[in-house]
Amino acid sequence: MKVSELQEALKLKLISAEGYEDKEVTGCYIGDLLSWVMGRAKPGDAWITIMSNINIAAVASLADTACVILAEGVVPDAGVTEKCNMQDIIVFGSDKTAYELAAGFAALS
Repeated sequence: MKVSELQEALKLKLISAEGYEDKEVTGCYIGDLLSWVMGRAKPGDAWITIMSNINIAAVASLADTACVILAEGVVPDAGVTEKCNMQDIIVFGSDKTAYELAAGFAALS
């Protein structure tokens, strides 16, 4: 599915990288330990996390995730949105829990 379809289905708020919603989402990964995500998330995954610091840009880039979804109303730290826009990393926000987001993703599969 396309990132734009995921955004619509899960009612996600776009935070960064507007215009890249045609990127393909092939899976889902949930994790907050950045080194763990780097080693286990697959290219094309939608990455669900509560991490909101600048390091999410590096991890999303290294893991080649389709997008990052910040769960539970988390707002990115200062500078994160700008960095993600510069690197074309799509970041969404949601008030839903990671479980609710993953369950919604699973229902789409």
